[in-house]
Amino acid sequence: MQENELVILHEDNHILVVLKPQNEPCCPDATGDINTLDRVKSYIKTAYGKAGNAYAGLIHRLDRPTGGVMVFAKTSKAAARLSEQLKNKGFSKRYYAVLCGVPSKKKGLLENYLRKNSVNNCVYVCTPAEEGAKLASLEYEITDSRDGLALADINLLTGRTHQIRVQFSALNCPVYGDMRYGGEKAVKGKLALWAYSLSFTHPVTGDKLRFMAEPPEGSPWDKFAVKLK
Repeated sequence: MQENELVILHEDNHILVVLKPQNEPCCPDATGDINTLDRVKSYIKTAYGKAGNAYAGLIHRLDRPTGGVMVFAKTSKAAARLSEQLKNKGFSKRYYAVLCGVPSKKKGLLENYLRKNSVNNCVYVCTPAEEGAKLASLEYEITDSRDGLALADINLLTGRTHQIRVQFSALNCPVYGDMRYGGEKAVKGKLALWAYSLSFTHPVTGDKLRFMAEPPEGSPWDKFAVKLK
């Protein structure tokens, strides 16, 4: 596979499911770097010989350092229906993360109120009464641990900015490679956070769909037997 080649997991007349690489923005940002949304549009334009700008609807987001499964809409009708489905919690999003440290509870529900500082683009745990506070929820299960690291299978219940990273940092088990929220436990390397499973209902056919992708090879993922489930 060539660098910048779009990895397509599924395509039909209405949706395109792709693999977003790590360290690539999912949509245009202030850096001007190549992004997944523009690569999807470029693919559609080239593959179908479309004149002018091709349409692709951004339905959900992944942080720049996070890789994994994303769905884009190929029509405005599909985009509207998928966006409504996302709003009504019709999407199921699961992640794997390698944590620096092992949580005291093997599985559980994490709930925190978070607020975002728009000046430094950092997110903080806060009280419910603080301005801009939003509830963040996730379920996790530690499936393996070794060498001071833990593999967490995460079911994301809300989609707040940097949510997984901030919530596990608050648990004193930051995500491996997270230099922003890792604190004293920060370990240099690619962020070990991967969106491995995405489930939703097809916006036109009504079929229940699920797409999965294994985390990348190399450290620290190679310490664990990661199973898609």
